[in-house]
Amino acid sequence: MAAPPDEASLESRVNKATNPLNRETDWDSIKAFCEQLGNEPEGPQLATRLLAHKIQSPQEWEAMQALMVLETCMKNCGKRFHNEVGKFRFLNELIKVVSPKYLGSRAPEPVKRKVLEMMYSWTVGLPEETKISDAYQMLKKQGIVKQDPALPDDTPLPPPPPRPKNAIFEDEEKSKMLSRLLNSTHPEDLRAANKLIKEMVQEVCVPRLRFSLLWTRKLTQDQFSLSIYLSVHM
Repeated sequence: MAAPPDEASLESRVNKATNPLNRETDWDSIKAFCEQLGNEPEGPQLATRLLAHKIQSPQEWEAMQALMVLETCMKNCGKRFHNEVGKFRFLNELIKVVSPKYLGSRAPEPVKRKVLEMMYSWTVGLPEETKISDAYQMLKKQGIVKQDPALPDDTPLPPPPPRPKNAIFEDEEKSKMLSRLLNSTHPEDLRAANKLIKEMVQEVCVPRLRFSLLWTRKLTQDQFSLSIYLSVHM
């Protein structure tokens, strides 16, 4: 049954997330896809069918984006999705990508390497999904896997998209501490507040972090006020 016109379907979300015209990873679409498949009764089954088709795309970027979606779902969507990926029905679709009997002779090398790396990482991270290990061992026996791929030290998910604000400004405990120090009349508290403000201002200068103009202005004013106070009281 098709989704209502005002509601995006899993298919439309995966199409957007793997669009070959994307210039960079579309994290918003990937996140929406993962969330929706977890909320639908047949979500994992439909998601794996859709992803299998995309992973087998002859376009390298489309296939690599599909693998990124799959990897993200494996690390965020829980046991229902793991169970579906761990069925031979889906694993056979991955095997087709790397096997010369099927698509392996024409599939892009980066795609094949990524498929094998992901399968191996699942054998390590999800030993309870025994069919994944069976499929991987079969690839070894066939000579498709000559040695286990090197995995990063930290195999879980790629980082989510950068947050618009630095968490330091959302740390309630630090905010309370700064407020207490600023309201104190003790020079040592004010010196501590001055140091904390300098650290926070320094954080503002870190590349790619965005902070509101209001916060920057407030910090600058507070620091200026403290400098005057300390020069008078020291």
